[in-house]
Parts: sequence; C-alpha cells; structure tokens
Amino acid sequence: MVDITHKVKTLRIATAQAVVKVSSPETIQAIAHKTVPKGDVFAMSKAAGLLGVKKTADLLPDCHPLPIEFTGIDYEMNGLEITISCTVKTIYKTGVEVEAMHGASVVALTMYDMLKPIDKGVEIHQIKLLQKKGGKSDFKDKFRKDITAAVVVCSDTISAGQKEDKAGKAIIEKLETCEVAIADYTVIPDEKELIQQKVKDYQEQGADLIIFTGGTGLSKRDVTPEALESLLDRAIPGVEEAIRSYGQERTPYSMLSRSVAGTYKDCLVLALPGSTNGARESMDAIFPAILHVFRIFKGARHD
Repeated sequence: MVDITHKVKTLRIATAQAVVKVSSPETIQAIAHKTVPKGDVFAMSKAAGLLGVKKTADLLPDCHPLPIEFTGIDYEMNGLEITISCTVKTIYKTGVEVEAMHGASVVALTMYDMLKPIDKGVEIHQIKLLQKKGGKSDFKDKFRKDITAAVVVCSDTISAGQKEDKAGKAIIEKLETCEVAIADYTVIPDEKELIQQKVKDYQEQGADLIIFTGGTGLSKRDVTPEALESLLDRAIPGVEEAIRSYGQERTPYSMLSRSVAGTYKDCLVLALPGSTNGARESMDAIFPAILHVFRIFKGARHD
C-alpha cells in the first residue's frame, strides 16, 4: 500500500455515477410501483451500495481502510435510464473516489440482479467519477510561485564542525518540492543576537520566508524561541498548534518542542525542531498550505 503517514487529514468528498438502462417502460413502472418480485429495488440497492462503500478496502488490495463519515445515494429516472449518484465524505489523509465508484457500481449490480427476472435486456453503463474535492489538487494553485526562502541551522555542534546537518537539508528538500527558491542556507551557533540579526538581514535582502531549525527544545542553549518572540510583529499560533499536533501523533515528545511561527515586517518566520525527523515532520504538517499566507499578505481573501 502507498505510505500516507506523512499526510494530514482534510475533508475529502467524491461523487460517482452509474447508469442502469432497462429495455421497457414496464420495468420502470414495476420499479416505481414496487412490484418487482425481489422487492423494493431502490431501497435494496441503496442498502447494498452503503455496504459496498464500507467494504471497498476489503476487496481492493491497495485501497486504504478509512472512516466513512457520510454516504448519499440518489436516483434520477429519465426514460428507460436510471442514473445513480453516490457521494462519499470522510475526514482523512486520502480521498474517497474509489469508494464512491465502488458504491455506485454495487448499486447498479444490485439493480441488475433484482431486475433480470423481469427484464433480460438490463444494461449497466457509464460507471465514472464525477468530481472529487479536498486533496492537494484543490489547493495547489492558491500559492505565489515566486517565493524565496532562507534556511538557518541553529546548532553549536554543527557550527563547530562536530556534527553534520541533516535537518536543514530536509527542510530545503521540502521547500524545493513546493517550488520555493532557496536564497541562502547557513549554520550558526545558538546565540540570541545572531538569530535576530539573521532575521533582519534576510528581510532586508528580500527573502519571503525565513526558517530556523534547532534551538526549540528546553536545554539552556535552546534560545531560538526567545530570540524570535521578542522580534516578531505578530505570532501565528495556529501554525504552531498544527506542527505540534501533527508531531504528537508520531512521537509523544513533540509536546516538548517550542516551535514558533510569526511575521517580521513582510517576512514569514518559522522556528522548527533541530532533529531531522522533527524538522521533516514539521514541514509536512504545514507545507504547502502555509504558503497561502503570501497571498494574504497581498490582500487575497481566504476563500
């Protein structure tokens, strides 16, 4: 199965369609008047479709089990055709388009099975996905494409050459996948004045985004939050909460991190953990969605 553990949960919606075509008006009348020998076609098919949606992961090997928060099945009759619409919703890390298509298919197959004793010409047509919402494709065009970032590693040991930086490189890798240009990458010791000066320098040089990694823990030398909080114009608590919430689902120590998010003049400033996993997971938690802030800076509406 595809690894989706790095993804965040969002509202996912998908609608699929199937068309059942009968061969005579008498079949349509039998459905409408509920005189089909096997019972109420619409009610029975809907029940089967609901079960089909829930059982999708049991039948398709690469399909992830996920919570089904809503399934709606509707019918529309037009001449000899019955159009089935199946809408599925979840709040999860992956979409529900396969579940919606499976549900529509099971409804159509159940109708076929119930109608074949009275109509040998029943056919199933046009099983297809009509729409899906909530995945990364819904948000990919809502970010500026000309963003530049500076990445600063705060570490006494790395700056002294005693250890190799991996967290900063993980941050750069994620930025590059988000099409953010890297203006600079540097390593500095855990010094409050140096941290503050880096923010001022990069802002004057025109960087949009400044990301610090390291110094967010609770040791005596961890001063990155203190350096930034006294400098930032406005904090963005929701970003900090998102980082810690995402991390807490992966390690119980995430609650001890003091990640920071805020603005300095026209820059977005972030302070992330110095561990490689902590930095990578923090980036996964908020990117690329956080880049929408640069459209907000320009006056764009959230919707």
